[in-house]
Formats: sequence, C-alpha cells, structure tokens
Amino acid sequence: MKGALLVNLGSPKSTSVKDVKNYLDEFLMDKRVIDTPYLLRAFLVKGIILNTRPKKSAEAYKKIWWEEGSPLIVLSERLHKKVQNNTTTPVELAMRYGNPSLENGIKKLVEKGVTEIFLIPLYPQFAMATTETIVVLAKKISKNKYPNLKITNLPAFYNNPNYIEVLSNSIQKELVKTNPEHLLFSYHGVPERHIKKSDITKSHCKIDGSCCNTSSVAHEFCYRHQCYETTKLVAEKLKLPNNFYSTSFQSRLGRDPWLQPYTDLTIDDFPKNNIKKLAVVTPAFVSDCLETLEEIGMEAKHSFIENGGEHFTTIPCLNDNDEWANTLSTWINNWSKKN
Repeated sequence: MKGALLVNLGSPKSTSVKDVKNYLDEFLMDKRVIDTPYLLRAFLVKGIILNTRPKKSAEAYKKIWWEEGSPLIVLSERLHKKVQNNTTTPVELAMRYGNPSLENGIKKLVEKGVTEIFLIPLYPQFAMATTETIVVLAKKISKNKYPNLKITNLPAFYNNPNYIEVLSNSIQKELVKTNPEHLLFSYHGVPERHIKKSDITKSHCKIDGSCCNTSSVAHEFCYRHQCYETTKLVAEKLKLPNNFYSTSFQSRLGRDPWLQPYTDLTIDDFPKNNIKKLAVVTPAFVSDCLETLEEIGMEAKHSFIENGGEHFTTIPCLNDNDEWANTLSTWINNWSKKN
C-alpha cells in the first residue's frame, strides 16, 4: 500500500521563551543547518545563541501568532486536509523540527498499512538545510524502525511547469490588485559554502555570476541556480519586463558570506532609485511563516517606508491555495498509479 507524507520546516509549540529555545536548539543543532564540527556547533548554539536569541525570537513570533497557533502549522494543516480530500492515497503531515514530528508522520502511515511512502519536502528548491535534512532523517528513521519500508522522495520542483503555473497565477493576482513599480523575488539565504558543498561535480559552482547560467549536472542540487531559475520561469510565464523584477536573499545569520544581494539592503535602496511602490514574493516558502510575515511583512515594510517608500505589498505564499492543493494531489495520484 502506498502513502504520502508532506513535510514542512516546523515551528515552536508556543511563543514562550522556553518553547522557542527548545525549537531553536533542535533546528540549529542540525549539522546541515549549521555545518560546523559538533563541538564548535554546540559552543555556538548552546553557549551563545540559545542564551541570547530565544527571547528576541519569541517576541517576533508573538507578532505573527494566530489564535489557532503557529501560522505555518495551521496553514500546513489546512493544505494537508485539502490534499487528502483530493486523493484516496493516505496522506500525513509532518515537520522536520518540532511537532508533528517526522517520525510520528511515518508511524501513522505505517499503522495504516503503508509499505511505500512518497516523501514530499515542501520546499521548491533543494538545499542542505531543507530538502536534504528531511530526506536523510526519513531514511534514518526507516532504516532503524521500518527496514522494509520503501521511501521515494519528490525532487526539487522549482522548475515543474505545474508549480510555476500555480506560483505565477498567485503572483499575477496580487500584481493586478496592487500595480507595483517593481517585483522583488526574495529567497531565504544560505551560506555560500552550502552551495559549494552541494556541488556534486566539486568544481562547477563558483558563485561568480556565470556558473548558474552554464548548463551542468550540478544544478540538480544547486540552491542558487534553482532560485534564479524560479524567478526566470515566472517572469517568462507572466511576460514581465526585465527591469520590473529582481532577485535577492534574506535571513542571513553570522559573519560568513551568504548569498547576495541581501534583501534588507536591496529593499532599503529601492526608494533611492525612485521605486516607491514595491511588491515582494517569497518563493522559497510554500507556507507563510516568521520569515514572510514578520521579517518581510513587518520589518522590511517598515524599513521601506522609513527610507521613502510609499506602498509595500507582501504577496502571500501558496499556503492552502486550492490550485496548489490540487497540484500536490495530482502529483500524489500520478505517483500512486506507477508500479
């Protein structure tokens, strides 16, 4: 029997400092998130970050928390329900960090008689700290607890025509309503070293402005290339003029070089270049979360206005969009029909 498992990032259980600290501990101690040797990672996370960041992060979560709970969790649950309604294949929802846990999601499917799982990381672009860590943990759980369970994971879908169409339609709807002067595609940032670590050729990725545009097998696991390709495909689909849109990267952490240009600096510069009406879309996420609702929808908006901007639009993620739910259901149905 076949089943599908939708997996998103996760969220603290509540906005209390204790729950945020527990969540950050699990998240940041993942060696694919902070990819330093264990002792150094433990020193950075447990010795420094967890003594300073949880209180600040808890305050940020309070700004975006819904009555029903974490927006990311609530939206993922709504999406899960719609997807399940459109397929006879059993579908469960899990989070890489926090609850509902990945282990529990697999357990629920196995208890329903599932012997083969279609693992769907809800990240359009591949990255060590997202897709890879989900796949690695799922296979580890399977090997240790369910050795006869077969797991097939959905590859990065950044260039899947169905996804591009759904994303483009959702963006177009907002562009028609708000008529901005510029559209910024803001993707979650990663350290530059992650790009080079994911390069299966060990030589192609140089982050020099040309490697992402030069055909290579390395692109299968290159987050930077996949982000720029997502932007390009949406722009082509919507027939956007070249000077109407651009790409940037948000949420950098620490002093190491991260993917550039940086979203915060880019947004601050727009009013200086006479762009007063801005729309921002965040296609590295399929569900609205702290990074979209607070970092972009509140902090970036405030900064844009402070620097002379006049109108700022945050384009929602796909969330539980009916077209998106139908697309996921179709992918599951097509996979289930295969021998």
